[in-house]
Amino acid sequence: MEIRIIGGGLAGSEVALSLAKYDINCTIFEMRPHVTTEVHKSCHFAELVCSNSLKSVSLDNASGLLKAEAAELGSELLKIAYECKVPAGKALAVDREEFSRRVTGQIERSARISVIRSEVEALEDDPAVINVVATGPLTSGRLYDHLRSRFGEALFFFDAISPIIMAESIGMNQAFVGDRYGKGDGDYINCPLNHNQYAEFVSALASAEIAHVEDFDRKMLFERCQPVEEIARQGTDALRFGPMKPVGLADPRTDKEPYAVVQLRKENVEGTLLSLVGFQTRLKWGEQRRVFSMIPALENVEFVRYGVMHRNTYLDSPKILDPFLREKNMCNTFFCGQITGLEGYAEAIASGRFAAMNVVSLLRVSKTSELPRETMLGSLIRHISSSGQSPLKPIYANFGVLPREELPRKGKKHIRELQVAHALEAMRHFVNGWRRSVCDIRS
Repeated sequence: MEIRIIGGGLAGSEVALSLAKYDINCTIFEMRPHVTTEVHKSCHFAELVCSNSLKSVSLDNASGLLKAEAAELGSELLKIAYECKVPAGKALAVDREEFSRRVTGQIERSARISVIRSEVEALEDDPAVINVVATGPLTSGRLYDHLRSRFGEALFFFDAISPIIMAESIGMNQAFVGDRYGKGDGDYINCPLNHNQYAEFVSALASAEIAHVEDFDRKMLFERCQPVEEIARQGTDALRFGPMKPVGLADPRTDKEPYAVVQLRKENVEGTLLSLVGFQTRLKWGEQRRVFSMIPALENVEFVRYGVMHRNTYLDSPKILDPFLREKNMCNTFFCGQITGLEGYAEAIASGRFAAMNVVSLLRVSKTSELPRETMLGSLIRHISSSGQSPLKPIYANFGVLPREELPRKGKKHIRELQVAHALEAMRHFVNGWRRSVCDIRS
């Protein structure tokens, strides 16, 4: 049986490394560098384009629970992410260049993985071929046309990325190091603004010139990646209750919370590159330089990468996928990652691992397995495959998808603790059963 993995992003890379771990040969197709995108900067596998953060690792956070489940599943990329970790408080942030280099190195060194740098224009319908589609939100035009002809019109939303700046260009005499509520090891640089500075910044940001994006529609913006200028247009205080909230940050020079603050997070281990947290934008590059330099500590800022906006494509998965992440009408085709409507890095990695496990099951015991409803990943996949919601809206890890029917009616904190405990117990049980069912597979 030939296994073709289409797409070398997070989900596709997870599938390839997971299959290789179980001594299964596969081929991964990656269109870069022959076909480029507006946001990728290299031809490495698993390149992180929007942010270097995989979000919280705390178990009182839905994303933290999802990563704990991915670890139970045995995710290969999650292990690499921890090896490339940079300080980010409770979040798992990575040196994105080192992370993608390590993933690329492991894939290219593997005797089980063949790499073909070529655009795939259509899926194989040969029963001797298993397709795993992990092309992500930046699926190439030709494959997009093929999927559209196969499934009907694909869905999309607009997403944006934050700028990256040089750490040495920050005016540290107007900034301070610290984490919210003093928790952490001083992983963030904070750029405070007083009332007048904030008002002038918001006014300039809301009226700044934006870059043209084909077919752009504000209604199609993904809620977690709203461009900062769109937030500014929602009202004077919108940013102060969003990415510029000062809560839990005391300026050591005054021992008080500033009126507003811009946080900077490390992009690499050395700390020479920093990203503006929550500052996704579609401003023209010159406008980014003009407006963001109004932040006092960033008066002389040097940009390494400007923020940009791009269109993200995904499938109307409830019509297409079953709970095994397999095409309902084609038992040899799996989908995983953001093309399914699962939004987020951890979601892409975890779904890639689950898809790989089902490929292993199909090859070794001729069956597939469904994740328990109590797990975060199981609930997310259930939502995109059988929620009945159509058209599907992208979804990320959240406690709202977990079942609550069997839980006692107590406080929110207690309910979440029970949800986390049940999810991890169910995932461990699932993994143990899967390992037994597919015979002697080493973990």
